[in-house]
Amino acid sequence: MNNLFTELENQNKQIPLAEILRPKTLEDFLGQSNVISPNSPLLNLLKTNRLFSLILWGTPGCGKTTLARLIATKTNANFIEISAVTSGVKDIKDAVDKAKEGLRSGYKTILFIDEIHRYSKTQQDALLPHLENGTLFLIGSTTENPSFQVVPALLSRLQVIRLNSIDDESMAQIIKKGFSYLATNYTPMECESGVLDFIINLARGDARYALNITENAYFASDLKDNKKFLSVKTIEEICQQRNTRYSQQEHYDCASAFQKSLRGSDADAAIYYLAKMIVAGEDPRFIARRLITCAAEDVGNADPNALNVALNAYKAVELLGLPEGRIPLAQAVIYVARAPKSNETVCAIDDAISDITSGKDFPPPMHLRDAHYKDAAKYGFGKGYIYTHSAPEVEQQFLPDELKDKKYTKG
Repeated sequence: MNNLFTELENQNKQIPLAEILRPKTLEDFLGQSNVISPNSPLLNLLKTNRLFSLILWGTPGCGKTTLARLIATKTNANFIEISAVTSGVKDIKDAVDKAKEGLRSGYKTILFIDEIHRYSKTQQDALLPHLENGTLFLIGSTTENPSFQVVPALLSRLQVIRLNSIDDESMAQIIKKGFSYLATNYTPMECESGVLDFIINLARGDARYALNITENAYFASDLKDNKKFLSVKTIEEICQQRNTRYSQQEHYDCASAFQKSLRGSDADAAIYYLAKMIVAGEDPRFIARRLITCAAEDVGNADPNALNVALNAYKAVELLGLPEGRIPLAQAVIYVARAPKSNETVCAIDDAISDITSGKDFPPPMHLRDAHYKDAAKYGFGKGYIYTHSAPEVEQQFLPDELKDKKYTKG
């Protein structure tokens, strides 16, 4: 009975176009010439049948799973594929048992863990002894920076390979393969001018998404002269809105670019990164805090009002929320970006902190010490201090004796 259900299930499966067109050889693997190209280190290693454990880091749809499978094929290794979302330590133990069986038969085993960044520390630690003794080789895939998501002990046993988003030229080839497959296996098709570029722009380097759009648009299109006619309008109606790609790494990268654009007085770039963060669902209070930091750190006393503007933007965002809060945020961003810049404030305080933490931690001069209590005079505290408002022309030493000539500010 179970076999019958499995057979019926397989018959009813609708295999996505992206899976059907998944590359079968390294020669067909497009968009990663930095990793797979003639005489590339990875390809040279694979030619010698040398395996090593690695992490493939890249955006969705850039070919991480495909490359892992192709590596297994190229090296004639057993391939066990699990997802960190649905698996745990038991699945790792099962994979280890299969890998040991493979070794007895003369085969190496690759354990591929999709979205490995979702594994806990305990789950990641469970892999260590089996990589150490060579029972299996690990290929992990992740959309997040491994430096943040993979435990150091595991990371030290892996090579990290960064995959790029698929470039436009390679994406065009991939989409055209989709057109050809659909037209050959179903009804012939014709594309409106601009469809290819429109799909490339929507996909933003994600080959899986591009082929999903292609497939859905094809079957949603009307027949015209016994041909499927793909139009930009049809694709727009299907897709409606493309979510902004925004991983944890991109959260940090975008925030960094935002603050550096403000510092560099590029209001247009700062507005762009503000918009990107808003569309991605970033907490507007986080954005406002970055803005406040920049107003104090990079504008400082060159325009003290910049800090007031940034603080008011934070209050406005708390009061209004989004979408209305985008307006005072944008107003403040433009103001801070265009304001004159001075880092005197941050340099001064950091210089002073550095002196103190490096051992230059000295007490105030005797004449500046607190003299408001009964026994202060007998210790000499406050003796010789001149009230500045009574004699503004008299110069006094305020820094400790050991630092009396030190300059922290530019004034």
